[in-house]
Amino acid sequence: MAESRRDSAASSAIAKAFGGERLSPEEGEALLTSAGFLDLGRAADLARERKHPEGAATYIVDRNINYTNACVSNCLFCAFSRKPGSAESYLLGKDELLAKVKETVELGGTGVLLQGGHNPELPFSFYEEMLRLLRREFPDVHLHCFSPPEIVFFSALYKMSVSEVIARLKEAGLMSIPGGGAEILSDDVRPAMAPGKATVTQWLGVMEEAHKQGLRTTATMMFGSIEKPRDIIVHLDHLRRLQDKTGGFTAFIPWTYQENDDLPLPSAKATGVDYLRVLALSRLYLDNFDNIQASWVTQGLKMGQVALHFGANDIGSVMIEENVVSAAGCRNRTNEAELRHVIAEAGFIPRKRRTLYEPA
Repeated sequence: MAESRRDSAASSAIAKAFGGERLSPEEGEALLTSAGFLDLGRAADLARERKHPEGAATYIVDRNINYTNACVSNCLFCAFSRKPGSAESYLLGKDELLAKVKETVELGGTGVLLQGGHNPELPFSFYEEMLRLLRREFPDVHLHCFSPPEIVFFSALYKMSVSEVIARLKEAGLMSIPGGGAEILSDDVRPAMAPGKATVTQWLGVMEEAHKQGLRTTATMMFGSIEKPRDIIVHLDHLRRLQDKTGGFTAFIPWTYQENDDLPLPSAKATGVDYLRVLALSRLYLDNFDNIQASWVTQGLKMGQVALHFGANDIGSVMIEENVVSAAGCRNRTNEAELRHVIAEAGFIPRKRRTLYEPA
């Protein structure tokens, strides 16, 4: 009887999804756990086509620059960070930072994503000066910098409100904020995953304040560890509610937890099918997000192609440099020519974009 009710709920939810109707949290969970895999994919592909009927898939050429790996957050899933003062911790100097951005531009890049650990040894002026330097030397490069947990960390360390932190960084050259550090936005699991990091309320608060100040942002989710299906729905519902309120998110990017033997966070060993189910659900549930991005960096280029038929309209970045995921052992790489070929081979028109999804 219980199985029959689940099948009935999934059938009702998939019908609403094909009809383009807004899903309730209960319907979202039914789709995630019980809907037919191919039915879910077809519904997500149709939803993608409704928003992007031109048949194109976008990508960007940019670089993830981690200016420091010194961090006091103690996240259970991070293989990249090191304790401040560790022999393996680092801080990029100005010359090295400028060289990385110069190379990015020479390779056709239009932006950089700048993030670091929670380093208590740096003054706030370090971040302002870094932004001003990059704006002065590379005025055409989009500066997509500092995840919400970093902003919360700055607020606490330097005794400023989140509003003031964002305003000062914006004045120094910040142009948008990446959605990193979200992991799972559910109070039932987040404290166990990232006890030293921004809370659910704080993460959402940074994004709302950024939107108020005219900054666009992305949103992310890392799944495949200790969360339950309901936690994934809670995460998506938080994002949909905030997007209803502000309209400030440009894109959503889900990816799977990259486990290795050195990381203490348990893994659910998410499969490719698990990834595609969550991706498809994201397209259907986040009906107010224009862009859903595939994560070829964690899933591989072939799965990136499949993702374009499960709701994604964007395949992400060429990713000239990436340190955090690769530190966990996931080292997928590509270049612009290959990424364009991958998109075309999947049946889409490749279109290069900038950070805020305007044409490059």
